[in-house]
Amino acid sequence: MRRVLWVGWWLGWWLAGALPARAAPYEVEPESVGARELLALAEEGAISGETLSALLALRRTGVDLSVASRASLYGLPGLTYSDVDGLLRARGTAAAAGGRLARGLTEAASRRLAPFLDARAPGRLSGDARLMMAFAASDGLLPPLALQVRAGGLAGLRVGLLTALARRTLGPLRRDARQRGFVVDGPGAAVQLPKLYMQWTGERASLLAGTYRLGFGQRLTLDTTSLPSPDGFLPDDGVRPPAGLERACLVGGDGCEPEARLSDVTPDFRWDEAFRGVAGTVRGPLGAGAALALTGFASYQSRSLARSAVLDRGACPSARPGARGACKAPDVWVPLSGGRWEKLTARTLPGVFREVAGGGNATLSFSSRGHVGLTGWGARPVWREATLDFQPSARYPAGGAFGALGLDAAWGRGAVDLFFEGTRSFDAAPGGGGDFGMIQRTVLSGASRELEVSLRYYGRGFANPYSGAPSGPDALEGLRVRNELGARLRYLHREEGAWRLRGQVDAWTLPADGAVAGSAGTLHARTSVRGDLRAWAWLQPSLQVELRDSGVGGVGACADDVLTEQEAADLCASARYGVTARLRSDLTEGLTVALQYGHARVRAPELEGLRSDAQAVLDVRAQPSASLKLHGRLMWKDQDLSDRSRLQQELRAAVEVAWRVSSAVSAQGRYAWVLDLKDARVARVPPDPPRHLFHLELETRF
Repeated sequence: MRRVLWVGWWLGWWLAGALPARAAPYEVEPESVGARELLALAEEGAISGETLSALLALRRTGVDLSVASRASLYGLPGLTYSDVDGLLRARGTAAAAGGRLARGLTEAASRRLAPFLDARAPGRLSGDARLMMAFAASDGLLPPLALQVRAGGLAGLRVGLLTALARRTLGPLRRDARQRGFVVDGPGAAVQLPKLYMQWTGERASLLAGTYRLGFGQRLTLDTTSLPSPDGFLPDDGVRPPAGLERACLVGGDGCEPEARLSDVTPDFRWDEAFRGVAGTVRGPLGAGAALALTGFASYQSRSLARSAVLDRGACPSARPGARGACKAPDVWVPLSGGRWEKLTARTLPGVFREVAGGGNATLSFSSRGHVGLTGWGARPVWREATLDFQPSARYPAGGAFGALGLDAAWGRGAVDLFFEGTRSFDAAPGGGGDFGMIQRTVLSGASRELEVSLRYYGRGFANPYSGAPSGPDALEGLRVRNELGARLRYLHREEGAWRLRGQVDAWTLPADGAVAGSAGTLHARTSVRGDLRAWAWLQPSLQVELRDSGVGGVGACADDVLTEQEAADLCASARYGVTARLRSDLTEGLTVALQYGHARVRAPELEGLRSDAQAVLDVRAQPSASLKLHGRLMWKDQDLSDRSRLQQELRAAVEVAWRVSSAVSAQGRYAWVLDLKDARVARVPPDPPRHLFHLELETRF
């Protein structure tokens, strides 16, 4: 057995040498990192929602090469730990010589990473403001608006805010004696200020008041950043533009006019509900090369909740919090004119509960590659109505307070880095109480290659809603990082101007039964390989192969009725075997054409056999002048080639124009035309009429 393990280890490292690796664990290295381009990658499935969130956060906050930690630098796409250590050595040499750090990157790497770097000059006020608008030709309402503003550079201060005009805001959830149930006021217009922060950063301390994300260690105990290696807190003012349309009517029955019940409208801008309160870090040397960093945070945030995740213990007095199948979600009513009431059909209820949370981290560092850290946090939901609690399908544990306490450590020498984190979760759910989780990573890194082997275990009772650790796609009681024993092998490569390759094998099993009895012990696996050839500008082919047997069909994610039918078709598939080919060509300077086609065979719980999915994308980019950029995109997607009665079958064409009016002002406009390809004669739901979507953005820098 020992010989087999040794041969397997040696073979894995040999493969990493023959197939050197790209670095930080993002699915692809984006060819363009604008917000709209990243959203398009998520739309076609090239990157996950977590990767989208991480890259958008990096674009907004920026990484300062002169002060960023090793963990923060590793979050930049395309850098191996070896590259990061080279940057740290260059920074130390520059500091010893009393000079400023040069970028320490190749010209190609500098261009690729420029959007993620903080290039602000200290001691000089700088910032930007972005006004965004989205609307559709079918809208009968004013268009939604969002304004992002950020500024900083003086005395280490940095401020930012997000304000939005929402036209479909529901009132707070409350109990009504006349209805003997819960009611909300109907949708109306409101100006909202969901995100606001002020941050001060000094040489050995940093303090933030407002909205923020934070994470530590291997993301097991606490992480809301989505970054591959979080290291403290980040200011948060992120926003997501509407991706499509939604039904104009939010109530059932006769609550809307017949025309409104069938019409669509542009949704309001959306955002993640980050922590809101204060966070601070103090760090300092202890001698002999050691340093201590202390971070603390406190948060009081209003949180939304899916209607299906709400449990009314007042209507089910015998239901135990967290009991499986205890009680259905309560109906919510909306008052209408004339004293009428109708049921709310909206999926999400805003501000259902307030969350009081706090905790901190203490990290003792021996070098840039070695440390020991302790992270702990706790949270308590404060309900607007005392009888409410969480359903078993909610991502939060029922019964009251919850939290986690964990220890993480790292050590590195030469090409090897070892990471470990062990965590104990706590909750007040009867029959729960918490459980243990552990993750261990071994990384072998070279200048152009990297191999990672990671092991993970999450107990069945490990209910930690703020864990960002890796896991399979199956969920138990709303959480994916739970009831899992798994291993992952990943190798990545970047060879400047030549080729790139990324591969991953992930296997896991359930230590205990999940939502279905007898599910324990079943082995699930997924693997993917992507190769990109970059030897010639005029011919840049890529090929990706994906094989997945996740076993989630009818067991995990499918139980969440918040998912749309299209999302469930992807997330609830028990197996997927797909190939995607892409060809990009830089025809001339300023003109790029890319063509992509993907085909997959999918096993879904509602089908006896396999269904065939297909997707094709044509992407054209042109830059006629330094101040004008044009982008055209045509995408066809069919989630079941043999059936035109359901799922997502559409043709989407988009044209985008970006114009830099001056060095301080730029404008961007986007028009998208969406055609539903379902057959009206057999479709379960009548196909949508052609949709015309618009997005406008005005940005000024100072």
